[in-house]
Amino acid sequence: MSRHLRLALFLCLGLLVCGAQAASPQATAKQKELDNLRKRITNLQRDLEKTSESQNEAADALRESERAISDSNRRLADLNRQRGAATQSLQQLQTQGAELKLDIQEQQNLLGRLLYQQYLNGSDEYLKLLLNNRDPNQVAREIQYHGYIARDRAAWLQSLRDKLDRLQQITEQTQHKSDEIASLQTEARTQQQSLEKDKRTRQQVLNKISTQLKKQRSEISRLQRDENNLSQLVDKLSKMLAEPKRGGGDGGIDNDKLPDDRFDGKPFAQLKGKLILPVKGKVTNRYGTQRPDSTVSWKGLFLRAPANAQVKAVAAGRVVFADWLRGFGNLLIIDHGKGYMSLYGNNETLYKQVGEVLHGGDVVAAVGNTGGNAESGLYFEIRYNGQTQDPMKWVAR
Repeated sequence: MSRHLRLALFLCLGLLVCGAQAASPQATAKQKELDNLRKRITNLQRDLEKTSESQNEAADALRESERAISDSNRRLADLNRQRGAATQSLQQLQTQGAELKLDIQEQQNLLGRLLYQQYLNGSDEYLKLLLNNRDPNQVAREIQYHGYIARDRAAWLQSLRDKLDRLQQITEQTQHKSDEIASLQTEARTQQQSLEKDKRTRQQVLNKISTQLKKQRSEISRLQRDENNLSQLVDKLSKMLAEPKRGGGDGGIDNDKLPDDRFDGKPFAQLKGKLILPVKGKVTNRYGTQRPDSTVSWKGLFLRAPANAQVKAVAAGRVVFADWLRGFGNLLIIDHGKGYMSLYGNNETLYKQVGEVLHGGDVVAAVGNTGGNAESGLYFEIRYNGQTQDPMKWVAR
């Protein structure tokens, strides 16, 4: 009997359709501003590449493959986050569904007992009350009592219908989430295959140009050009961000800590002597000292670290550059306001893109050796109005 009731109730279920809300004008304007910023930075990068003195650098052969690896890794990480969120949502739906099924089963069992009891008592209770010559006042009270019971049963049945309806919704949502997870898994496998292909391509290029790279790493003119390119980029970014809106450390130091968001909201200038380096690793150079086999000095720090180690933002800010740059590989630049910027180079993966607002301690990249660098690690700079600063003077001892 409960099976027939459940079938009848399911036939009465309606489908709920929710309309998607339109984006607010403020969000549209903000997105337009972000798109405009990204477009201007892309044009800036293109102009910088066009005006470089040499278009035949060996490291340039790595540009596309290293960009592709970064993009594939970022997309893969994003897919994994989506899959994790979808899996968590599926588990919650399954738990809700199981609890609801138990509740419905209990109510169906109770309904079965009530219907059976009503069957035994017959369906002419009201007629018997009227015709058995009992006290009219007593009869009236019993009729009122039966009315209360009838209304309570009606409300209880409506509750059961609502729960069956909710169970149907959860069942459909569970199936949708399962399909979504399967789709994300398929896409992640495809992205992983693409990533492996990009890595093989990069290795082939490295094998082909390894001799050239080794030679160029010791060329003073190349190092100077690379640093000039970076300085030009930072200067142009500083000028762009300053436009009104229209419409040393000691070499060999081990860093075993990572930044966090404790300084969010404070001006960057007040953080001198308080920052934590962006990656766990060993500082292998002193700011301002001569680079090996050249007369060019270090303008930042190189932290030797294992490949794919997390790189974190040293403080809150906004990403103003996230692309490949000759000599620095996959480079990310964060604007901290008031002329201060931090630079993170030689990454394998850039997880953040231009325009994204960051908290201190946000993971922004993964360590690599892109840009023709000989060993795995992170190149890190701090600049004020385009001029390099000794990062170790900004770091808490």
